[in-house]
Amino acid sequence: MREACGHGAFKGFRAGARPPGTEKHMDSNTTPDAAGHRQDCLRGQALAALAATAWQDKLAAVRAMSDETVLDCEQAYTPTAELPGRPARPELVVPAQVKQRSMATEEGRAALLHALAHIEFNAINLALDIMWRFAGMPAAFYRDWLRVAREEAYHFDLLRQRLAAMGYAYGDFPAHNGLWDMAQRTQDDLLARLALVPRTLEARGLDASPAIRAKLAGAGDAESAAIVDIILADEIGHVAIGNHWYKQLCAQAGKDPVSCYAELAQRYDAPRLRGPFNLEARRAAGFDDAELAALQAG
Repeated sequence: MREACGHGAFKGFRAGARPPGTEKHMDSNTTPDAAGHRQDCLRGQALAALAATAWQDKLAAVRAMSDETVLDCEQAYTPTAELPGRPARPELVVPAQVKQRSMATEEGRAALLHALAHIEFNAINLALDIMWRFAGMPAAFYRDWLRVAREEAYHFDLLRQRLAAMGYAYGDFPAHNGLWDMAQRTQDDLLARLALVPRTLEARGLDASPAIRAKLAGAGDAESAAIVDIILADEIGHVAIGNHWYKQLCAQAGKDPVSCYAELAQRYDAPRLRGPFNLEARRAAGFDDAELAALQAG
């Protein structure tokens, strides 16, 4: 990958603030668009993929993002479309309006898989958003989130195909927008984004996966249970990426990760996490003993 990125320190990035990212790095192979954006930059491609509305177009855009694409870590971008791009369906409702259905029926299992698919669709958008929005980070940061976007797209497609085999489609059930709501609240604060999206909302998936898998397996749906196994294994890696960069920024700013997390959770009104917790998965994802003790203390 050709890179126009700094190495070592984070190019003056200050934890808890949005990096300015105002420098333009142009070369003979780069043509700016009307807004001055690099059309060939991996981060620009992430913004374009995020704006795609049809799920088919979003998946295709993610798959087309190559490791060989030039990466400009400093370029600032201004969206020209409403974000995130999403299809007209599913209907978005408040969480309380998402009905719980019995696992004894195929419709109930489909509704559960649909909820998981919607989480994965939002997770694609979250990975793309952190790539374009926050300039001034090392190249490895953007490569990490590209990997996450690809794997979330894979998860979404697994669930979509399983729904299709059951006679349903993405959009057939209502869904809520909790993951993206937190992304909006933290759009100007990378440290908060890392603390409260991958380390909080997505880490809840690590806790929930064993119970979800047990419900599906108990209902005789081994195929769906196997998909949950795949997702859990990958999501441990995604939460680990969030942990890695959160702790890097805390160290750079001289902040204690545990007390900093508590302050950010209060400031941004993050949901209070309740057990049971998947401690094995959380340890594998990089939570240390002090963090797990604080989590269990509530």
